Amino acid sequence: MRSIWNGAISFGLVSIPIKLVNATESHSISFRQFHTEDGGRIRYRKICELEDREVPSAEIGKGYEDTDGTIIPITDEDLSHLPIPTARTIEIVAFVPADRIDPLHLESAYYLAASGAPAAKPYTLLREALKRSNKVAIAKFALRGRERLGMLRVVEDAIALHGLLWPDEVRAPEGVAPDTEVTVNDKELDLADALMDTLGEVDMADLHDEYREALEQVIAAKAAGEAPPESPEPATGGKVLDLMAALEKSVRAARESRAGEARGAAEETAEETADAEVRELPTARRTARSQPKETGGKKSTTAAKRASGTSTTARKSTSKSAQPTKRTAAKSPAAGTTSKSTARTTARTTAKRTAKTPAESSAKATDKSTAGKSAPRKTTARKRTA
Repeated sequence: MRSIWNGAISFGLVSIPIKLVNATESHSISFRQFHTEDGGRIRYRKICELEDREVPSAEIGKGYEDTDGTIIPITDEDLSHLPIPTARTIEIVAFVPADRIDPLHLESAYYLAASGAPAAKPYTLLREALKRSNKVAIAKFALRGRERLGMLRVVEDAIALHGLLWPDEVRAPEGVAPDTEVTVNDKELDLADALMDTLGEVDMADLHDEYREALEQVIAAKAAGEAPPESPEPATGGKVLDLMAALEKSVRAARESRAGEARGAAEETAEETADAEVRELPTARRTARSQPKETGGKKSTTAAKRASGTSTTARKSTSKSAQPTKRTAAKSPAAGTTSKSTARTTARTTAKRTAKTPAESSAKATDKSTAGKSAPRKTTARKRTA
């Protein structure tokens, strides 16, 4: 930002070199005057009354007009040598709480920038001192041909200077307040408080100049040869006959407006969620997930092997169990042919059952083999007894 004034801050015996830059800017739309008959521009020219000719800026000076009309010239050099300490210095005279400054005194606003590296330390010292004390500094400074009153305060990491009006420049509010006696009851105050609470707070960053935007639309429409947009119908006003009814209606309207804003925000959120981008998985991932896992195949193969192994074991145990039965029949002369046929029948039945259910046949075969082994013992016992 371009500086408009160079000087220093006088903080006791501490001097802080600074540059003054504008903290605000105007966004208002400017108009030009023109001749309506031929469209020619209307300009203000600086004419010398004695010579009746236009004078360039280089030949124009400034001065003070005396009571008799005499012009007393005042040059920039004269102003730079004014016998005051605030000619090029912002002199701090006091520190006061911020709430002591009436906003009516606020005028223009500037930022104070440290001028050079040596100014960084004292600039930071003053800024941190203002932060810790929660106070503002009252100062005097000279700018644009006159001495002014100012207020220094901290804005983020910078020091801002607000021009203040002198106390005699602020007019008293005489004749402004109603001159009739009016009584406001508690119920009306409660409704007013409810309306204030319903309207709530506002973020200053959300506020914008609607008048300038509407004016830009009109200019754009006329430049394109189109009809300017029509203004909405103004709200029908009238005398407030029932203050209570007006307050109640205002509270209801404010609540409905807040509810509508909340619904609008919810709908916008839902639309953003619905419009969210859905990304497909890569082909390799989708194919891998759609195919059955190899682990399942291995498990089924293992189960088949286990089943076949079980049936094989069952068959072996069946054959083994059949052999002791034959041997027992051979050793037992009393059994004869009947024992052999019984053994064959038992072997065939066991084989059939083993083919149906390997696990059951294995268990049954084990039981029969046990029974077959116990039979010879009984036969032997009988032989010895005989």
